Amino acid sequence: MSSDRVFIFDTTLRDGEQSPGATLHTHEKLDIAKQLARLKVDVIEAGFPAASPGDLDAVAEIARTVGKPEGPIICGLARANPQDIAKCWEAVQHAARPRIHTFLATSDIHVQHKLRMTRAEVIATVGDMVALAKQYCDDIEFSPEDAGRSDPEFLYQVLAAAVASGARTINIPDTVGYTTPEEFGGLIRDIIAHTSGVRERDVVVSVHTHDDLGLAVANALAGVRAGARQVECTINGIGERAGNCSLEEVVMALYVRKPFYGLVTGIDSPEIHRTSDMVSRYTGLVVQPNKAIVGANAFAHEAGIHQDGMLKHKRTYEIMDAELVGAPESKLVLGKHSGRHAFRNRLVDLGYELDEAQVNEAFRRFKELSDKKKRVTDADIEAILGEQLYQPIEVWHLEQVQVICGNKNIPTATVLLRREDGEELASTAMGTGPVDAVYQAIQKIVQAPNQLIEYTVQGVTAGIDAVGDVTVRVQGEGELLRVNPQTGPHRTIYSGRGVDTDIIVASAKAYVQALNRLILTARERKEAV
Repeated sequence: MSSDRVFIFDTTLRDGEQSPGATLHTHEKLDIAKQLARLKVDVIEAGFPAASPGDLDAVAEIARTVGKPEGPIICGLARANPQDIAKCWEAVQHAARPRIHTFLATSDIHVQHKLRMTRAEVIATVGDMVALAKQYCDDIEFSPEDAGRSDPEFLYQVLAAAVASGARTINIPDTVGYTTPEEFGGLIRDIIAHTSGVRERDVVVSVHTHDDLGLAVANALAGVRAGARQVECTINGIGERAGNCSLEEVVMALYVRKPFYGLVTGIDSPEIHRTSDMVSRYTGLVVQPNKAIVGANAFAHEAGIHQDGMLKHKRTYEIMDAELVGAPESKLVLGKHSGRHAFRNRLVDLGYELDEAQVNEAFRRFKELSDKKKRVTDADIEAILGEQLYQPIEVWHLEQVQVICGNKNIPTATVLLRREDGEELASTAMGTGPVDAVYQAIQKIVQAPNQLIEYTVQGVTAGIDAVGDVTVRVQGEGELLRVNPQTGPHRTIYSGRGVDTDIIVASAKAYVQALNRLILTARERKEAV
């Protein structure tokens, strides 16, 4: 193992998917996994196979498709019990390089109140379950859940049992985002110094941090500074509660501050922007404009002093180039007179490799947009491409929407939807506003009971003709509770996203997309019963 190499373990498809509203279907997970491979992450934690038959199938498909000899390690998560470990192996065995990641809690509050075990029983169980996993494959990772709040002396014993039974990676999770960088760095340093077998067996020490106090990236970097050589993280920092450690922030911090850390990753950084956009669109979780590295404002400068400095020397106010993370600085503007050749070249410049059918569809959408806007920017192109490429399977497709509204009119909407079998259905409804009227009309046709819990609009670009980007989140009513082995039963939240110069149309697209996700999930669960 190279002492200056930090392995990037991506858990977007497992811990990231546990974000409310981030439910992903198999084809979406597969697309993201392929992009993570292009990003050159070292490990993809593809899911929690014991959680559901759908999760197992998705992990198995990723293992078969993405888990090539030259590709990333494909990992599955399993609780420390024989059933979970067997399910995990059933899924990851199809990869050229499979990994089983098993875990058991070690903090007193978890051991006493959740596990109801003694410390001796925890140590014995960890040793036995790591040994069992080792019978399936050689690459085993163990995590002591809630390590950040665990008694260090007990933690050393548990980790020593895992190492003695064959764990090649020991991951230290700050499960509830409780620690500070100084504390967490000290914990990693002490684990390396005091855990029997770590140094002798060249075991990789990993860190897994959460952002409940806004310290996930700082804690991860402190852990790396203390000797950890694997970071578990997610694209855009998505994850339960406040989220996980952000992959792009850790990777670029190590790159930009290489003289300080003296460490490298294998990440192909120009793929970061594309990966961020894909994950955002598939999960429906919008990246806030001021998000480091991938936010819309990450490379924008408005203050006069900053602009003056940038004109004189870029490094006055920018510590990295936008191109380094795949966010091109070029502001080449296309318009209604631009041809297919210029458009195709721009797609290549933006890093998109599309087949002929995809290019034709993208060009059609571009022409539609250029009829509405005088200038079409890179951001506009990426927005319409994202809507085209990162769509759920369409049970319903929005064909047409028309709205009458105003301060003297009752908002009334008429919509035309096309069902997957080709039949077209129309409906008219009134509402408290134009968007409500549209949603009432759509619901009359689709008849998927739900509650709208979030609706947001943001502009892709500036100007009166800006493209509107609408995100909605809905919760199904009357559906069976989904049971997560870690967090228990809960109702799933479904996200949808729509892009258009008309925000009413964008709103309709977003709502239909969310309902498609709801319907597809209901189908999958019914088939699994």
